[in-house]
Amino acid sequence: MSASFQDEDNLADLLVQRETGGLGAAESRELDALLEAAPGSELDALASAAAALTLAVRLPLEPLPADLQARLLAQGRAAVRELSVGKVVSLTARPARSPTPGISPGWFAAAACLVLAVAAWWPRVTARDVVATATPVLPTLSQQRDTLLAGATGTVRATWSGTDDPASAGIAGDVVWDPAKQTGYMRFVGLPANDASAEQYQLWIFDGTRDDRYPVDGGVFGIPPGETEVIVPIRARLPVRQAVLFAVTVERPGGVVVSSRERIVALAKVATG
Repeated sequence: MSASFQDEDNLADLLVQRETGGLGAAESRELDALLEAAPGSELDALASAAAALTLAVRLPLEPLPADLQARLLAQGRAAVRELSVGKVVSLTARPARSPTPGISPGWFAAAACLVLAVAAWWPRVTARDVVATATPVLPTLSQQRDTLLAGATGTVRATWSGTDDPASAGIAGDVVWDPAKQTGYMRFVGLPANDASAEQYQLWIFDGTRDDRYPVDGGVFGIPPGETEVIVPIRARLPVRQAVLFAVTVERPGGVVVSSRERIVALAKVATG
């Protein structure tokens, strides 16, 4: 027979009471009946931890006797070994009960610290699995670029070509631009790493509907050392209605509003027709 939500709530409450204040005869019989309906050593172990942790946040720490410390550690390790990997148990906070007479409440606080130490002893792969399950994995820039290429209609794609500037020797890659979404990515191979304290690269997008003297600023970026291929998102400052040419210049840190175009290191012309 499976336990109802109310039975599970009562079971956890009785387990906590057993660990912190003891049970009467009637409560002991009720706990035994609930345990028969929902067997599992992990509930018992976790209830003990919940009781200790509940008291720990309210009470000052006191030294724990050595024999009790050793016993708690042994029981904690045994409980951890028995817990099922991947099972999630939710414990709801309950009103604090009076602890067993004659036992210092600070002992329970110290016991909570031991519970946390046992949790740290838990195999790390379990924690990684929980985080990986709970945290969504964001796509990389390369994956975002591939998605843009695969799903968008009317996407503009142009290949980088070099210039007379020494930094453009051996440059390769391309630029992808979606005019509908006003987003895109630059892919560079062979573009030298820059010293961010002295200079940055800046993208300029020439719009066929605008004056060529004032291309749209596509954002500043850097190339880290040791990278063979780098993908950079485009950050257009103004709407681009008709991209016809993409150019990368070398500018001072932070970029400029209007480029002198003294150092153009990459060009990508959009094919027409």
